[in-house]
Amino acid sequence: MSAFDIRDLLEVAGPLDAQNGAARGGETASLAHMPAAISPVVVAGLVRAVELTLIFSLGALLHLLMLRGRVPFGLTYAAVIGLVAGLTVALIQASGGYRISAFRTFAKTAIRLIAAWSMTFLMVAAVLVLAKVADHYSRLWLATFYGTGLAALLVGRFILARVVDAQTRAGRFDRRTAIVGGGKPAEELIAALEAQSDSGIRIVGVFDDRNADRSSDMVAGHRKLGNVDDLVAYARHARLDLIVFTIPITAEARILQMLAKLWVLPIDIRLSAHAAKLRLRPRSYSYLGSVPVLDVFDRPIADWDVVLKALFDRSVGLMMLLALSPLMIAVALAVRLTSRGPVLFRQKRHGFNNELIEVFKFRSMYVDQCDAGAARMVTRGDPRVTPVGRFIRKTSLDELPQLFNVLKGDLSLVGPRPHALQAKAANTLYDQVVDGYFARHKVKPGITGWAQVNGWRGETDTSEKLQRRVEHDLFYIENWSVLLDLQILLTTPFALFKTENAY
Repeated sequence: MSAFDIRDLLEVAGPLDAQNGAARGGETASLAHMPAAISPVVVAGLVRAVELTLIFSLGALLHLLMLRGRVPFGLTYAAVIGLVAGLTVALIQASGGYRISAFRTFAKTAIRLIAAWSMTFLMVAAVLVLAKVADHYSRLWLATFYGTGLAALLVGRFILARVVDAQTRAGRFDRRTAIVGGGKPAEELIAALEAQSDSGIRIVGVFDDRNADRSSDMVAGHRKLGNVDDLVAYARHARLDLIVFTIPITAEARILQMLAKLWVLPIDIRLSAHAAKLRLRPRSYSYLGSVPVLDVFDRPIADWDVVLKALFDRSVGLMMLLALSPLMIAVALAVRLTSRGPVLFRQKRHGFNNELIEVFKFRSMYVDQCDAGAARMVTRGDPRVTPVGRFIRKTSLDELPQLFNVLKGDLSLVGPRPHALQAKAANTLYDQVVDGYFARHKVKPGITGWAQVNGWRGETDTSEKLQRRVEHDLFYIENWSVLLDLQILLTTPFALFKTENAY
């Protein structure tokens, strides 16, 4: 660490962040225990889906209560209810009613809802009249649908406003942002971001690689917390969602030098265009509120992708656990009956964003020779490995208990394999062999991965083997999709037949 120890960073940033939270009227947890972020994209999508379902269900329920036995539901009523639901959601969307800022403020949002709901019924009524089918629908049902639907939407948004406001005060919708660079450009960017009350940006501090005589300790009221190396350490120990460079685009070498250290983090990285003289077309930029930035790196799995992958892992993982439970019981008995000691072996490994996790395996070594840190690699004919252990290692049956890690949320079914903390290639720690090694941890590690199904499974005793494995891991991260996960899962059983490097 060049400027501070990581504990110093947390101690310095913690009180400042708490003061910022208090100024905004909320309570802020310590940096090391910040609550998990909530994606505004996911929340907006869920609210749309809930309101669409609510409107359609209410229309159908009112028909059941008011017209049952007299007027058949049929396609005619279903079509009108669907039209009302779809038009309402579309009009609310067009009016900005599905932004997080709209979820927080009930009064302004209520006006938008009333306008969208009323406009929807006027439009539907006009369509029914022009199509000369208005007499086919109950006017009392339509009037009741209008009144109860509006009341349901307003009550729902009132409750939502209270929930979102509470979560906002807890900092769960904030994009916790670090500024890289100082001086006037950083001051102007910070002022522009903080002038927007609904940008969702919370600046946690400034990091600058320049000496103290060229970089002030305070920038627009935010303390300089260190250099880029300190920023990497900070991001490993505290929640950080976004890094914004204020360094001029012309300082290409300086930017590239910093990016070489930061790209391994699972964090969005942007280059500020706020004070740049170069002007591109508006569509070339993304925006933090109204502040233009250029995208440099995006976290590989975000928003709905996180939800989709988590659902895939939990659902498929549970099915696999149930299907493989007889085999797991048989392996557990074989381990227990053939050598003294526990059935499971627990080992610390690096997980998402380098955090330490404990993974489960069936014990494959004699209990008094287990190597929790993997300081010494297992080799062919290794005397530390039991006869049963030799078989389950070669067939990867020893990895099956990691399905419990998947259900716990520490691992994914598919991802870069988590390596032991002291694992070495050519007597050198993995992270010292391959540049950008820790970029593997931009996603959760997995039980199987792209490297494993492409022949890079088992021993990595040379730098070339490790390089190939890391290259495949990075390819997976950059090209992730649920279909790719499914392809890897289906291919894994066939890859297990290649046992030449598995001891």
